[in-house]
Amino acid sequence: MKESKADLILHPVRMRIVQTLINGKTLTAQEIGERLKDIPQATLYRQLNKLTEGNVLEVVAENPIRGTVEKVYSLAEQSATLSETDVESWSKNEHREYFMKFISTVIADFEKYLTQPKFDMKKDGTGYRQVSFYASDEEYLEFLQTLQQGIQKLLENDVTPTRRKRTLSTIVTSENNKSSL
Repeated sequence: MKESKADLILHPVRMRIVQTLINGKTLTAQEIGERLKDIPQATLYRQLNKLTEGNVLEVVAENPIRGTVEKVYSLAEQSATLSETDVESWSKNEHREYFMKFISTVIADFEKYLTQPKFDMKKDGTGYRQVSFYASDEEYLEFLQTLQQGIQKLLENDVTPTRRKRTLSTIVTSENNKSSL
């Protein structure tokens, strides 16, 4: 059975692979593996193949190297995001299922952070919090645009010795106006 786009993208390992290629990056399997050191090579290649077969990734170059071919991967145009149409077509149960997959990835990322030999949540800027606020639809859209602009600027950064990989996960829920008055 062919996996849905959501199943392809929301798999914990595949989601991490997709994240390494965000913002037009092109990387070889070896370069992706260097960024995702905890993923065994066989698993990485298996998941790269699934993402390529599912048209989430595309091979943009092939470099001959000592009798073999090294593939260079990038995200296929608009394939690594779920469209409004994709999300709107899901049933309540599918939303629950995909949300649980998303949450399991967040939990796995946090567990990986906690198992480091040394961590300092304050120094590392790591945390988890929840805040509720009141905003009109217009105020909320303005906030989202500001957040998106800030994130977009950071997505343009390349890996350097002075930069750490940081992951920001967002979950937004909203109450019906009548229940909050």
